[in-house]
Amino acid sequence: MNTITMLRRLSLGILLITGLTAEGMAHCDTMNGPVVEAGRQAIAHNDVRYALVWIKPAGEGELRKALEQTMAVRSAGPAARELADRYFFETLVRVHRAGEGAPYTGLKEAGVEPEPGIAAAEEALHRGSANKLADDLATALRTRVQEAFHRTHERQSYQPGDVEAGRRYVEAYVHFIHYVDKVHQAAASQQEPHGTPGEQHEHK
Repeated sequence: MNTITMLRRLSLGILLITGLTAEGMAHCDTMNGPVVEAGRQAIAHNDVRYALVWIKPAGEGELRKALEQTMAVRSAGPAARELADRYFFETLVRVHRAGEGAPYTGLKEAGVEPEPGIAAAEEALHRGSANKLADDLATALRTRVQEAFHRTHERQSYQPGDVEAGRRYVEAYVHFIHYVDKVHQAAASQQEPHGTPGEQHEHK
C-alpha cells in the first residue's frame, strides 16, 4: 500500500469516527438540516415514514403520535399550522438525538452554518463522489503528521542535563504518538451510523 492510499484510508476513517459524534451531528439540529427536511416531507405527504428513517425503532410510537397531532391542528389556520409544524420538527429532532445518545438543546435557525467537516461531507454526497474529499483530508492529515513528526524529531537530540529541552521533547513526543494512535484507531473503526448493520426502515 503506497503512502497516499494509506493516508486516504486513514483520513476517511477519521471522518467516520469524528463525524458521528454528538457534536459532529449538530447539523441535524438546524432548520435547514436533513432531519427537519424529512419532517417537512412527512407533513407534506401526511406520511410519517419519510421521517422514520431518522428515528430508532424505540421512538417510532412517539413520532407517529406527534404527526397525528400536528395534522389535526394544522387545519385551524396559518398560525396553528406554523406552531404545529414547529412542534413536529422539535419532536423529530429530539427523538433523533435521543437515539444517538445525545442531548437535545433545541432547533437552530436555518442561517447556522454546519461545521467545515460536515459541509465537506455534504458536498461530496452532492457531487456523487468522495474523491475530492479523500484527497483534501489526505493532504491535511499528511501536513499535520509531518509537522508533528518534525517538531518531535528536532527536539529529540537534547543534552541529558538540559531538563527544559527534555521536557519540550517529551511534550512534542506525547502529542505526536497520541495523534498518530488516534488516527490509526479512527481508520480501523467499523462504527456503523444510526443503528446496526442491515437495520431497515420503510420509506416511500
